[in-house]
Amino acid sequence: MPLFEFSEYDGSQQFQPLSADAVFDKIADHLLEYGDYVLRQLEHLDETDADLMKLLIKEGYLEKDEEGKYAVAPHGVRRIENKAIEELFTIRKKDSLGKHPSDFKGAGQVRHEDSKPYEFGDPVANLNLHETLKNAMHRQTDAPGSAGLHVNEDDFVVYETEYQTSCATVVLVDMSGSMARYGKYYHAKKTALALQGLVRSRFPEDSLKVIGFYTYASPLPERTLLHSAPKPVSIFDSRVFLRVNLDAPPEFVPEHFTNIQAGLKFAREHLRRQSAANKQIICITDGEPTAHLEGRELVLIYPPSERTARCTLQEVQACVQAGIQISTFAIIEDYFYLDLKNFVDQMARIGHGLAIYCNAGELGGFVLDSFVNGRRARKKLG
Repeated sequence: MPLFEFSEYDGSQQFQPLSADAVFDKIADHLLEYGDYVLRQLEHLDETDADLMKLLIKEGYLEKDEEGKYAVAPHGVRRIENKAIEELFTIRKKDSLGKHPSDFKGAGQVRHEDSKPYEFGDPVANLNLHETLKNAMHRQTDAPGSAGLHVNEDDFVVYETEYQTSCATVVLVDMSGSMARYGKYYHAKKTALALQGLVRSRFPEDSLKVIGFYTYASPLPERTLLHSAPKPVSIFDSRVFLRVNLDAPPEFVPEHFTNIQAGLKFAREHLRRQSAANKQIICITDGEPTAHLEGRELVLIYPPSERTARCTLQEVQACVQAGIQISTFAIIEDYFYLDLKNFVDQMARIGHGLAIYCNAGELGGFVLDSFVNGRRARKKLG
C-alpha cells in the first residue's frame, strides 16, 4: 500500500493547475454518471471558480442557455464521444474500423487487388488500366501488322470491389430505476455516445438514433442523452398492478418501470421511415419488462408478469416482420438473473438475433463487436 506524507506548501514546487481539457474531462465523467444534476451544481460554485468556468466556455466545452444555465456545447459533446470511443475500445485499436463488411463482392467503396473482366454496368472508375493495356498489347502481339495500340471491349478489366450497405440503427437504452445501481447506466450511456461518435466519423452512410425506455419511451438526442439519468424509484410496494389511461393520465405516474415494448415500437416506427438496406435495433437492458401497452392504456405490473412478456414478444415479432434485426445486451450485475436470461433468449429466438449477457464494464466492447462486425443481410444490386 503506498504511503503519503502531507506538509505545508513551502513554495519550492511550482503549482500546475489542470488544463481546461482535464477539468472538462472530470466534469464529463460525473455527467455520464449523474446526468443534468452535475451541471446544476456548477451554478452554485463560488466566485473563486468563476475564472475556470469562463475558461471552459472560452474553450467551447460549456455554454449558457437562454436561462443562463450551464449546458454542454457541441464541441464538448464531440470530446465526450471521442473519449468514450478511446476508453471503451482501446483494446481493439489494432483492428481496422472501416466500413461494415458483407460476404460477397459487388459495386462498393472498398477496392480489392483482384480484378475481373469488365461486364456491362461495372463502374468505369474501377478500371484496372494496367491490366487493360496489357490485354490489348497481348492481343495485338498475337495479330501483328496493326499500327498503334487499339483497345476494344474484351480488353477491359476492372477491380473487384466489396459491396457495402448502409445501416439504420436504433439503440434502446434502459432508463428504469435499477439502472442506477453499480454504474450500469453510466456504461450504457458511454456506449451510446461512443456509437454516435463512431457513426459520425467512420460510418457516415449510416444513421443512428438513441431511444430511452422506462415506463414510457422517448428519443434521446445527443445533449439529452448526455444530461439523462435513470428514473428514480418512486413507489416501493412489493406488488404493483396499475392501469393508466394515456388519453387522461393521472397527475402522478411512476416512471421507473421497464417498458421494452414501447421502446421497440418507437424504434420500429422510426426505422420504417428509413431507406437503409439494413435495419437493426440494439437493446441494452438489465431487467425483464414490467410495463406494456394495451391499446390506449399503459399497464404497470411488478413482479414481472407473463402478460407483459407476451405483449413485448409480440412487438419483437412485429419488428422481425418489418425486416429489423434485434440484438439484446443484458447487463447481469447485481443479482440472480435466470428469469432475465430466459426472456432475452426468447427475444433472440423470435427475433433471429443476438442475446448477449455481460457485466456493465464489458458492455461497450460487446456492442462494438456487434455493430462493426455485425451480420449484414445480402442485398443484390438493383
